[in-house]
This record gives sequence, structure tokens and C-alpha cells, in this order.
Amino acid sequence: MSSKFYITTPIYYVNDIPHIGHAYTTIIVDVLARFHHLLGQEVFFLTGTDEHGQKIEQAATKKGKNPKEYVDEISKSFKDIWENFEISYDKFIRTTDSYHLQTAQKAFLKMYQRGDIYKGEYEGNYCISCEAFFTKSQLIEEKKCPDCKKETTLVKEESYFFKLSAYQDRLLEFYKQHNDFILPKSRYNEVIKFVEAGLEDLSITRTSFDWGIKLPSEIASKDSKKHVMYVWLDALINYLSALGYQNTLNNKMDFWPVNYHIVGKDILRFHAVYWPAFLMSLELPLPQHIAAHGWWTRDGQKMSKSVGNVVNPQEVVNAYGLDCFRYFILREVPFGQDGDFSQRALIERINSDLSNDLGNLLNRLLGMSAKYFNNHLKVDIQAFRTHYKEELESIHRTLMGLETLMQKVQINRYLEEIWKIFALANGMIAKKEPWRLAKEDKMQEVAELLVFIANLLIKSAICLSPCMPKTAEEILSVFNLSLKSKYYLEFIRDNQIVSEVVLMPISALFPKIEAPLLEEKQKEEKTQNFITKEEFSKIEIKVGTIMGVEVMPKSEKLLKLQVDLGEERERQIIAGIKPYYSAQELVGRQVCVLANLKPAKLMGELSEGMILAVKDEEGLSLIQPQMIKKNGSPIS
Repeated sequence: MSSKFYITTPIYYVNDIPHIGHAYTTIIVDVLARFHHLLGQEVFFLTGTDEHGQKIEQAATKKGKNPKEYVDEISKSFKDIWENFEISYDKFIRTTDSYHLQTAQKAFLKMYQRGDIYKGEYEGNYCISCEAFFTKSQLIEEKKCPDCKKETTLVKEESYFFKLSAYQDRLLEFYKQHNDFILPKSRYNEVIKFVEAGLEDLSITRTSFDWGIKLPSEIASKDSKKHVMYVWLDALINYLSALGYQNTLNNKMDFWPVNYHIVGKDILRFHAVYWPAFLMSLELPLPQHIAAHGWWTRDGQKMSKSVGNVVNPQEVVNAYGLDCFRYFILREVPFGQDGDFSQRALIERINSDLSNDLGNLLNRLLGMSAKYFNNHLKVDIQAFRTHYKEELESIHRTLMGLETLMQKVQINRYLEEIWKIFALANGMIAKKEPWRLAKEDKMQEVAELLVFIANLLIKSAICLSPCMPKTAEEILSVFNLSLKSKYYLEFIRDNQIVSEVVLMPISALFPKIEAPLLEEKQKEEKTQNFITKEEFSKIEIKVGTIMGVEVMPKSEKLLKLQVDLGEERERQIIAGIKPYYSAQELVGRQVCVLANLKPAKLMGELSEGMILAVKDEEGLSLIQPQMIKKNGSPIS
């Protein structure tokens, strides 16, 4: 593994303020940067703003400002939000920076002198919104952009062209030799199909507006001074100019080639086709990985300023907290797929995953440690390793597999694996019942269990830190530890175990959220959920008697019931009622059963129906007939 790690966001186009898509990309890059810091590498994390082009010029005019005033204002909004979000970037680049202009002009000149740039005339359809040209075959409804669906403009003007077509075979050969160049795999296949369909030379200058980088003086003769660089050539070069390539900055080209460009799927083609071709022309190594993520909707709808449903990430963070927001967007959707933001889903994640699984686990450790051991836990290391050998080995295997998931940018899977560890710990508490052990004066067993949970939380917090830095710091503070790369080496790779620890209590990490904290800007109309009598007649609800009950050992909620519905054999039904009923009080009780529910497996056991119950703030109660009825009697 190289000692250096270079990762970038795209530079964000400054036609509007940051939205959830920008936050998602930037947080993914921040996670990867923090993870590689943990591995002990020297990290260079680049982000910034893309500030040239016709769309910017038009947006500035609408605001009554000159382009530079306009881009200064919007660029600052990006820089401000990343500072508020504690994004760990190393450099924030702007394409209006003078050093970037130097690099762009020198790169253009080098490609020109190589023979890869020539002057001609361009006629084609141009989308101002996407800053992209499209052939007639690519357009939809004859004139509309295939990406944003807005109407394109027919452009005919003098232009300099890059010989993209000359690089088609080299690109295909490179993709073939580097099948992990584009992530996820579905995007890799998409890019290959695009290139195999044939590449046309790319128009890389414009003459119809002025807001852009002028051509180098060696090329800009009298008739070409009016040319400015195509915004995508200008923008992509930023990944080199930030490293001091061909400019006055300190030279950091030893970070090249970049390890990851993280981009949205809408700009994958520019990064995976045009950019590698430019780099081949500049005779520079190609990126190691280009990873493209999906888009975000809100409550199942495309976000739109006119509809008023655009998610402002700063507002969400102000209401729910930074780490909760980071966890939600990282866990909610597999990388590469589209995601949907809703307060309901966010609250469910906070209450279930963060409050119940993680927060409650830490609270239980702190509570029992204080109650039984005055916050000082100590066990014999050899006996502990022997008694928890299987569990410790299982956790180590899980943690060692996380690195591969992070390298593949499968961050949602990375988090899922960490949560399996929390589930294991909660399951161990339910299984061993330390309160019972304490009553039986088996305090050494209680101490070993709590030390096991302490080790589990230390290791998990270290691995969780790239995704939820503040939460990880708080958890580690309980054990008088902090976030250091040496701890990753010691506790994760070398599988170090602590046998003695003094715990420092902290307040609850994730209090339950009872109601949405943000006012919905657009209320959905409430509709009555009517069904017809015919639809109701399809439902079969029958009276049955519970004949047997088994506790499912790996679950805190589920019981396995055998129910007599007056059929040839008893039905097996898995019900989440363990917190409310004991096995003894259920046997012989008559209940109401949804009998024609499609059978399903729950935790590996077949469930052949559903027990009906009602729940309110007082708890849960089973629904049953007032008088004993014959098993199998239908309810209508």
C-alpha cells in the first residue's frame, strides 16, 4: 500500500447553493479520507468550485452581478457549509484561482503541441444546463437534452477540437485491463458501451461568451483570442492544478495518480471517458478508481425548487445533528443506487439503529459497570480469551473484512457489518442475563461479559470513526482513549484486547425522537385508505388456540408459537410479543389469526400466519374473542 492517498470530490458548479447531493458526495469523500488517515497514510483531500461557463454568466446576469462577484458569493457558501460539517479537506480549489489558469493553459498548449488539438468548425446541439454537446441521435424529442430533458441550442461556431476519437481503442484496452477502474460494476459496463458505440472528436472551446479561461498566448492569434476553454476541460484539469502541476504552487505530484474521484452518475462520462483521454494526451498516469453514486429524491419525488421539496442539508444537520445525518445518508442507500430522503426514514434510523442498537448498548455497559463494579472492570486476560474465544475471533474476522468494503466504496455494507457486532453484543446480554448472574453471585462472569462489551465498543468505535467522528470520539472517551491511527493498528489489525478499564460515564448518545423536528414545506394531502367489501372478503381471520410456545434464543422480541386453527396440523407462527407475554401465560390462550397471509421466514423459521394485537402507550395486548370459540371459526 502506498504511503500517499489522494481523493477528490468533483468541483461543484456554482449556479446555486449546496444541496443534499453535494453533501452526500463530500461526506463519502470525507469518510474515505478519514479511513485512510486511520491506516496511517498521508492523505490529500481536494474539493472546490467550478466557476466558469455560459450558465454561470447567465445566472450572474439574472442576479444583476458580474460573474466574479456572483461566483465569489456562491463559492463561499460551499466553503462555509463544509466547515460547518467539519469536512476534513486539505485544499479548496476555485477555477478562478490564478494558479489553476496557469495549469489549464499549459495543459492545453501541451495537448496542442502533441497534435491532439486542432481548429475547425462545430455545429451541434448544446445544453447550457449540462454544459455538454449532443449528437442528433442522442437527443430526445429531436431537441431535448438526454440528461436534464431541457431544450438544447443549435450551435455553429469556430472551435478547437480534441481528438477524442483517436483514443477510443486505448481507452477500451485500459478498461479491459482495469476492471475496477469504474465503480460500481454497473457503471463500468455503461461506460464501455458508450465508448464502443464510437467516440467523436470533442469541441473544447467556445466563442459565444467570455466567462472562461482564454487560450494560451502561444495559440491565441488574432482570430482565436475570442476563444475560451470548454468548461469541462477547464474543470477536469483542477485535479492536477491543485497538486502544483505546471504552476507556481508547491509540487505535490507525488500524490498522482489519484486514488479515487468520487462523482455523481450524471458526470461519470466526463470523468471516465474525456478525462482519461486528456491524461493520455498529457502522458500522465490515469486515476486508479472513478466511483459514481446515485441521485437523491425526497419522499419519493424528484427535488424541485418550484415544488419546494429541496433538502437543505444544513437545516437537517441543525435539527438532527451532524453524525445522525452522516449515518443516515451513508447507511440508507447502497453506493451507486438512488436514495430517498424522508424525515420518517431518518427518525427510524436514529431511533432503531443509533438509539436502540448502539446508544442503549453503551448505556447498559455504563449502568451495569457502575452498579456492580463502581466503573472499574478487571478480568484475568487468559481466562477471558478462553471463555470468549469464539466471539472474539468472529468480531476480528468482521473487522478485518471492513477494509475491503471501504476500498470498494461499499460504505453502507461497511456500516451493516459494524451493526452486526452491536447486535452480537446485545444478544450476548440477553443470553447471559448478567442481572441474574449478579443475583447468583457470579460476579466474575458478569465482569467478563462487560469487558467483552467494552472491547467490542472500543474496536467498533475506531472503525465507526470515519463515518461518525464525533460519536466515535464520545464512545472512546468512555475508555479514556482518543482517535489515533496507532489504535487502528493495535486494536483492529493486531487484535489487542483490554482486560482492565475504568469507565468515564457520559450522557445518552442518541435520545429517542418522538416527532419530526423539521416543518415539512409541502404537506401531502391526507387520503382515506378505503377498501371495498370485496377486498375485505379476501382476508381470512380465524380463531385459534396457542398450544405451545418456544423462546427464540437469538431474538429479544420473537416467540415461536404452535397454534391450533382446527386444521389437520398446527400452524407455526413467529410473533414479536416476547417483551409483553411469557410462555406460561400464552399456552391455552385463544387468539385471532390472519390465516391466509403468505408464509415467510423470520430468523430462519417459517411463519404461517399473523397473530392480531393492538398497541398503544400502555403496551401491547393480543386480540381474542370474549368467549371460547371453536378453533378455526372465521371472523367476519
